[in-house]
Amino acid sequence: MARPILGGARSRVAVGPGLLEAEEHGPVMLHGTLWLLLLLPLRLPGTQSHRGATSPRQEAEEQSPWPGVQRLQEQLKTVGSLSRRYWASFSCTVWPDHCEDQEAPTPPLDWSLPLWGRRALDSFTKWFCRFQDCCNSGGDCRITNNFTGLESDLRLRLHGQHLASKLVLRAVRGYLETPEVHKALALSFHGWSGTGKNFVARMLAANLYRDGMRSDCVKMFISTFHFPHSKHVDMYKEELRWQMQETRLRCHQSMFIFDEAEKLHPGLLELLGPHLEPRVPKAQGVEPPRPFFLFLSNLGGSIISEKVLSLLKAGWSREEITMQHLETPLQAEIMQSADSGFGSSRLVKENLIDFFVPFLPLEYYHVWLCVRDAFLSQELPYTEEALDEIAKMMTYVPEEERRFSSQGCKSISQRINLFLP
Repeated sequence: MARPILGGARSRVAVGPGLLEAEEHGPVMLHGTLWLLLLLPLRLPGTQSHRGATSPRQEAEEQSPWPGVQRLQEQLKTVGSLSRRYWASFSCTVWPDHCEDQEAPTPPLDWSLPLWGRRALDSFTKWFCRFQDCCNSGGDCRITNNFTGLESDLRLRLHGQHLASKLVLRAVRGYLETPEVHKALALSFHGWSGTGKNFVARMLAANLYRDGMRSDCVKMFISTFHFPHSKHVDMYKEELRWQMQETRLRCHQSMFIFDEAEKLHPGLLELLGPHLEPRVPKAQGVEPPRPFFLFLSNLGGSIISEKVLSLLKAGWSREEITMQHLETPLQAEIMQSADSGFGSSRLVKENLIDFFVPFLPLEYYHVWLCVRDAFLSQELPYTEEALDEIAKMMTYVPEEERRFSSQGCKSISQRINLFLP
């Protein structure tokens, strides 16, 4: 589908199969500007700022023969900045094939588009799509559920995680292939940093949705980034509730990822409870929604490493380690953690999480494979000597054993830069 083309004295706007032409560029921009002004908080002349006393600049404005001009200029500058962000959001919804790739997470609440502005934009998008060939079923027409690709990625790209690989594939495939489901699928990933938790979450999004992490059906939240201040928890709850509601209305199959789940405020964990509870079955013939909830956490990483190390010392091979070795101690460690409200939340206590997935600590060979993959992903030449040297740069623990990488495969991409010509 074509995207708008603006330029010249005449503004040509390509919309779907048709082509609209405006005689002058001005009216189009004027209407857009006026529409955006409605989304901005305006301060009437003569009113004081909510910050307190009138500033010298405000006093100068009041004494000016044109008291509203400077204020209007500031509003127009704000419109110019916000309009680009509104346009990016709108165009990525209507023309997703041309949307630029964005790796950065959604900005925190105080940096994002105003809540009322996004709601107005959603309403405008829905109205626009009544006349154009948008995705009629929200994000559902861009769901792929590529199990073959997921199985291949887990086998070839995820290193040293035979338990996570098998459990995630079996859980996701079983959930999506079951004719009737009465509950969201909740998976909780646990292990040291850099062991692949975030990597698997993104892998799931890439294989279940055509647009991967950019899909409107996928929402990722990082506790310390999106919900940093406990004093704003009420605002966070309102925003999270609205985003989840809008996503689930738009998408029959939605995915919510919570990174650093152990740092989520208890109020937010309580908010998630009802979304993970079993649902009353709907009328026969009505396809039930299939939401995913992924929780990524470092909780339990130490107990996993201790158990794995003791098994390896006892003569077990890594591949012989099973869920029976780790499941009970992992859940006990999570529930007994005094530094987090995650283990004491109803999500854990009421068994609303379906699977606790352990990510094992990575050994030297796994880090070596990660280094090789990093070179290949950037299409850079490499030698085995370079792979060895970068893998050896990582810190390995415990000190007397030097068995596991304390950082997993994190920061490998940055270390590669040291070996470039």
